[in-house]
Amino acid sequence: MSIMRHAFASGYENLSAWSDLLDRINVFPVADGDTGANLRISLAPLRDCETDKSQTLELLTRCATGNSGNIAAAFFQEFFQSEGFADLVGHAQRGREKAWAALARPQAGTILNVFDALAASLANRTDPILLYPLLCTELQEAVLATTQMLPDLRQAGVVDAGALAMYIFFEGFFRQLAGQPAALPSIPKLFAGKLAISADFQAIPNASFCVSALIQTEDRQTGADKIPTEWGDSVVVLPAESGIKVHIHTSDRQQLRSRLSSLGEIVDWSDEAMDQNDPTRFTGPEERQIVHIMTDGAGSLSREMARRHGITLLDSYILAQKQSRPESLHDPAEIYALMRQGVKVTTAQASTFERHQHYQSVCQQFGQTLYLCVGSAFTGNVDIARRWKEGNDPTNLLEIVDTGSASGRLGLIALLAARYAEHATCVEDVIAFVYKTMTDCEEYVFIDQLQYLVAGGRVTWARGFFADLLHMKPVISPVGNEVRKAGVVHSRKGQLALALEKLRQGAPGVAPVIMLQYSDNEKWVRETVEPEVRQLAPRAEILLVPLSLTSGVHMGPGTWALAWAGGQTR
Repeated sequence: MSIMRHAFASGYENLSAWSDLLDRINVFPVADGDTGANLRISLAPLRDCETDKSQTLELLTRCATGNSGNIAAAFFQEFFQSEGFADLVGHAQRGREKAWAALARPQAGTILNVFDALAASLANRTDPILLYPLLCTELQEAVLATTQMLPDLRQAGVVDAGALAMYIFFEGFFRQLAGQPAALPSIPKLFAGKLAISADFQAIPNASFCVSALIQTEDRQTGADKIPTEWGDSVVVLPAESGIKVHIHTSDRQQLRSRLSSLGEIVDWSDEAMDQNDPTRFTGPEERQIVHIMTDGAGSLSREMARRHGITLLDSYILAQKQSRPESLHDPAEIYALMRQGVKVTTAQASTFERHQHYQSVCQQFGQTLYLCVGSAFTGNVDIARRWKEGNDPTNLLEIVDTGSASGRLGLIALLAARYAEHATCVEDVIAFVYKTMTDCEEYVFIDQLQYLVAGGRVTWARGFFADLLHMKPVISPVGNEVRKAGVVHSRKGQLALALEKLRQGAPGVAPVIMLQYSDNEKWVRETVEPEVRQLAPRAEILLVPLSLTSGVHMGPGTWALAWAGGQTR
């Protein structure tokens, strides 16, 4: 892999480690808390060091999502073409010009300021080692200045999330180019007092939907300035392979679609309601927890549930159709549909560097952190975390627990630990609670077809072939870093009967918390399984959640699972 490709990957992985913070301070142009998530999706093509450059450039347009993601894609479509350090200044200048031109109404005080500062800083500088600390200082100043440049940022008392994201990216990028072993002072120190939204901040309601449209045109010359202001807000236009890609905020999707169709044929369209001014986004349980909880995305916790309970999720990646995306930012329905069509879908771990950046990030943000790690029988996450701790945690901020779990069992342990940490008085009590919950928590996973486990090498071809031929549906139970076979049934009805029997035998006497997990069978789990479980355990708290996508890719469409543990105060 080239030095430049490695630097782009390092920049992305550095950004990924701070994405939750970026979401928390996102107030402009809309306070919808998704800047970090959108940039992780949009810039994911930069993570793959082996992909052909032309394909990466195409993916940058295709993957771009959200306001910040589309602006960043405009810049990186040019900046990514740099072959070496000497090329950076020219490509940075052309990239900033494209980023400014992509916006119908560009504004200072945003991500654009960092692109300006980068292009200026690179001019007449030829040594990456000497450049690294000077550049970071100049980019830091550009980010800090954003607070006073826009009314929303000034009222909220924070820096612009997109601008901070680019500081973080370029810090990792140039650190790699300069061969520096350690980062500059931490993000919380460099931007102290500008990383928490003021309690009296009130977001102004804006357009209701974020629209992304791919429009086939006769040429790729239609610019952002060609979109009339009355069509919508936050307009970004990128050249695409078959025409243009338009990002825009609107309150009237149907009218906007009719207007955009005047530019050419709309070949792809998506619209998403924006979650503006969510009161739970500005203050979270992490402010009340005695210890911060971190766990792996392999547990069946959605990003929304994790955010609501102050939990940091460490994602693996899902690879499909030459695209790689963090597992918690995928649409599971799309992945399961591809699998049923026979498309190869696989998983990949985050790099060791990215995982190290995450450990450092949470410790710097939250201090004492409890990492509830996916079982060591499934991944090497435990060993990687322990090795990082040995060399980078002199004050013992990171406590690592090998839960021996994945899927619902891991998710439920983390969820209950986060709730307990809100009213616990010492870290040792939370750790003791976690180990007790690990003992009490049970899970049963109901697999529909073995062919996906066969494809992933989890079972032999012959065993999978004959099981599917005989319509056998295995039931497994992950316990203490091993997976036990809990039974075999021949139908969904048989799965449900076994699930109810296991719950009847194993649920604790107190009202349990029960986690029902679905793959692409939410309707059946909701309408058939949940009522039966509720009748059997009327006092239980029942959570209906998507199965961990990592688990779903390995075990396949049609899989569902049931996990439970003793109830605790919410």
